[in-house]
Amino acid sequence: NNRALQSRLEEFTAKGETVDLRKLELSQPFTERVIYPIARKLGELAIKFTPQNALNSISRRLELAGSPAKLDPTMILAMQFIAGIGFGGIIALVFSLGPTDIGTGKLLLFSALFAALGFYFPQLWLTSQINKRQKNIRRAMPDALDLLTICVEAGLGFDAAMSKVSEKWQTELSMAFARVIAEIQLGKIRREALRDMADRIGIAEMTSFVAAVIQSEQLGVSLAKVLRIQSDQMRMKRRQLAEEEAHKAPIKMLVPMGLLIFPSLMVVLLTPAAMKLMHSGLGQMFGM
Repeated sequence: NNRALQSRLEEFTAKGETVDLRKLELSQPFTERVIYPIARKLGELAIKFTPQNALNSISRRLELAGSPAKLDPTMILAMQFIAGIGFGGIIALVFSLGPTDIGTGKLLLFSALFAALGFYFPQLWLTSQINKRQKNIRRAMPDALDLLTICVEAGLGFDAAMSKVSEKWQTELSMAFARVIAEIQLGKIRREALRDMADRIGIAEMTSFVAAVIQSEQLGVSLAKVLRIQSDQMRMKRRQLAEEEAHKAPIKMLVPMGLLIFPSLMVVLLTPAAMKLMHSGLGQMFGM
């Protein structure tokens, strides 16, 4: 929030205009002016009572997710508590204002259950972001390695080839490559920067790729040949994953078929038979 104000202030002062801090602050969105600071204060309060292992786990998951929306552990904790209070409060309000009285015990039980669900909802969202990012990187790796191979075979160094890939696409993988290049330019050793990238992404394909590049550098093996082999392996792996998803499709279809399609078919097929049974002598015998 302070950084945003500072940048806006610099814009006004650069133009030589008179700055009204109140108007400048009111020009920001409501979420940044009110909701974000309140949530951050709540998160800072929650951090004091959160074990260090839990904070490390949240930081690790945020890293794997690519730090969506520039979130940090403080904001994740704030989201958890806000969602927990919100879910529990809404359920308590709905049952309290409902036409039937379910009793205080059941009301507290349902409120606690939905509060727990709300508390873990941000973690579920974070898990989905991790899976989405890793899936996107898996899909992008074969094409990126092809371009890396072409660039290296054309005479570019590995760092320059990675820079070309990061400029070519705007994907999670290209952003990861751009971060590696920035770290190398700041003085980090290439193999350490690559290992850190593999650790931030957390998929076996990237770990294998980084290990192959580092090994080729240490043993003096042709990097272009290593990249070509890695690219072929990535394409084979992507094809295998697509086949696995295709094999899982019939199993996934069983749930909607069992819950939606089969009951409708049973109603359509059995209704005429039931009507005949009701008008037959057998139906009258059973009082139908």
